[in-house]
Amino acid sequence: MNIENEPSKEKLLADIEKLIAYGRDEPTINPALLEYLEIEDLINTKAKLLERVGKLSEEDKIWLEQFKKYE
Repeated sequence: MNIENEPSKEKLLADIEKLIAYGRDEPTINPALLEYLEIEDLINTKAKLLERVGKLSEEDKIWLEQFKKYE
């Protein structure tokens, strides 16, 4: 990744903390522990979390169905 396009560690930590907490009342891991990881590790962690969050459960799909427009 190009250094000038690389997100800051603080931005990555904030994004990862939100992704970890997605759909839960509290995070499953203490986000403070992530501060010890290198930027590349954080980028990979964020990508994995985005991949996981991007998959809808059947319950979510049923709920979203109500917003579908039919012609």
